[in-house]
Amino acid sequence: MNHEISAELLSRLRDLDTCAVCNAIETLRSRLRNEGFMDPSVRCLTPGLRPLFGHAATIRVRCSATPPDAHPYLDRTDWWEFVQTIPAPRVVVVEDVDPAPGLGAFVGEVHAAILGALGCVGAVTNGAVRDVPAITEAGFHLFAGGVSVSHAYVHVVEFGTVATIGGLRIAPADLLHGDGHGIVAVPAGAVAAVPAAAERLRQRELRILALCHSADFTIERLRRLLREPDGTNPGS
Repeated sequence: MNHEISAELLSRLRDLDTCAVCNAIETLRSRLRNEGFMDPSVRCLTPGLRPLFGHAATIRVRCSATPPDAHPYLDRTDWWEFVQTIPAPRVVVVEDVDPAPGLGAFVGEVHAAILGALGCVGAVTNGAVRDVPAITEAGFHLFAGGVSVSHAYVHVVEFGTVATIGGLRIAPADLLHGDGHGIVAVPAGAVAAVPAAAERLRQRELRILALCHSADFTIERLRRLLREPDGTNPGS
């Protein structure tokens, strides 16, 4: 599905940290609170970069076995065209389907440069990556299960299908937001409402923080403040 994101909305989303995005989605009630985000097995390896936001381009790879003769590592490039069918900005989502993911790294410095040329702003994988300092310097986001010194026999086995990373099922063109806290999927039907909802929640948080740091703090005042609606949904 093609989700058009304006430049203004993109900038506002990238100004938010991922916890704020997750909180906003919760108040918009577009899904259950215990779903829609990756578990801690996937870590941000480029925490100094501005938050990641983009559409998922999904591929599946294997590292532990040699690739079929018809699709060796260096010759299989048919997935490149698929990546460019995904709306920009793009995030390549790489599911390592080995029984023990992370033996080899699919994304290194050269592959990150190729992905950048294809319009990708980052990579998310349950497997491994490498060349992290050089990739960070290039401003390319990395979220991974770990790092590996080798690419082993890594090769693409499938693309354009649902991938599962950190317990999160991701379909092509799904919207992802990520920073040092992790990755959250943003429902397409809620994305335009996220910045305003996040701002309302932040203003409420600031009032709570101000009270907690104030000499006028009392438990009853805190209770009254917490009972105030946040303005996102009636009764929330």
